Amino acid sequence: DYDKLIAEINRISIEETGIPTLYGLDHIHGTSYVLGGTLFPQEIGIAATFNREHAYNMGKVAAYESRAANVPWTFSPTMDLGRNPAWPRMWESFGEDTYVNAEMAVAEVRGMQGDDPNHIGPYNIAACAKHFMCYGVPVTGQDRTPSSVAASDLREKHFEPFKEAMQAGALSIMVNSGSNNGMPFHCNGELLTQWVKEELNWDGMIVTDWADIVNLFTRERVASSLKEAVKIAVNAGIDMSMVPYNCQFAIDLKELVEEGEVPMSRIDDAARRVLRLKFRLGLFDQPDTKEADYPDFGSEKFAQIATAAAEESEILLKNENGILPLAKGQKILVTGPNANSMRCLNGGWSYTWQGHMADLFTEQYNTIYEAVCNKFGAKNVVLEQGVTYVPQGAYAEENAPEIEKAVRAARNVDVILACIGENSYCETPGNLSDLALSENQRNLVKALAKTGKPIVLILNEGRPRLINDIEPLADGIIDILLPGNYGGDALANILAGDVNPS
Repeated sequence: DYDKLIAEINRISIEETGIPTLYGLDHIHGTSYVLGGTLFPQEIGIAATFNREHAYNMGKVAAYESRAANVPWTFSPTMDLGRNPAWPRMWESFGEDTYVNAEMAVAEVRGMQGDDPNHIGPYNIAACAKHFMCYGVPVTGQDRTPSSVAASDLREKHFEPFKEAMQAGALSIMVNSGSNNGMPFHCNGELLTQWVKEELNWDGMIVTDWADIVNLFTRERVASSLKEAVKIAVNAGIDMSMVPYNCQFAIDLKELVEEGEVPMSRIDDAARRVLRLKFRLGLFDQPDTKEADYPDFGSEKFAQIATAAAEESEILLKNENGILPLAKGQKILVTGPNANSMRCLNGGWSYTWQGHMADLFTEQYNTIYEAVCNKFGAKNVVLEQGVTYVPQGAYAEENAPEIEKAVRAARNVDVILACIGENSYCETPGNLSDLALSENQRNLVKALAKTGKPIVLILNEGRPRLINDIEPLADGIIDILLPGNYGGDALANILAGDVNPS
């Protein structure tokens, strides 16, 4: 009951201050935090379609369904150039290319916000382009660690998608948690104030990422205290602090103004930007929206749009010996840890932060195994995974392998679908030190290859993983990335030849 919860927060805020609240959620591939909402492929899959229409549709559907839950703001699109393959948020981005990022981001922003960013209607929401910038190129590949980008690349490549999105009307941006060449982005006045507010004449709002003003003191060590961290960040151009733990930010900022450390002109600018966003959203006239006014929430119409996006997002990488499309009537073994999991299809930011509980909320959708059964007939399909993940465990946790069971099952089929890749993860818990796919999964494919049965690898992963030792063993390879709740159905359509893969 998000709509009722937020309405109560608004009621209290308006009674006490006369000002409605601004509530936002991480709806990065559809309404991923509202039960029954429509989930699209993650952004890396949308980018793989090279079709702006899918980015626009995802933004438009996410906006409509967010408003059904009384949510007027979302922290999307993610526009970091994903250029370090180990980065655990690769799948949240539109990939490595500046042009693709810019085009997709502009399309998604327009889908979310509509045609007039000064008047956001009741079926649209405010976008938040993130993370400004260079988040996708950490030197180590680890989440929230420093980047080292030259000034020319910073301006020409990493800034460009944000510039395009802001010029297209994006009403807010979120700042990168980390630092570049020793300078944390949350205290970089040249970028936040000069590049964005002055040179672009952009009148939107800049929000921090999670607790990142605090991190200027505790992690980045550029401030001698929490209070000094507030001073540095606000003076650099931060307009809103995402501070989840306490109200110390407000106490410190008030004292800093009274002490003359933060000029009142900076407070006025930040307050105008926050209020301007609320006025543009119409929150003073209509602070709440109700689910009953959004009859298309979770509709079949939206499901078809998300399925079409998933079909175009899944990539045929290899097809030898006429293995695809699969002939009707063949016996199929569906194996591998990703074969029967909605968690794997969706990835992180899906019902929960790590996406680890997705299977509890997605009974009405089809896993790869279920979709293949629906398409080819359950009597023709065998499920024996051989390798499985620990239920609701950390993304890299696998149970003791039972590869011999899969090998036995393979002797009685005509073709093997080996569904391998990654379990869901997000941010720091998704860090890794080795890009090679897990040894258990590679051993499973090697053992299955010895049966002599043809193998089609289904790669279901959020970033590139090394499979050079098993790729030669497969006749076919389809990379489905993280295709969302309709990704299994989309894959079955491709396997059957009903849909031509991208």
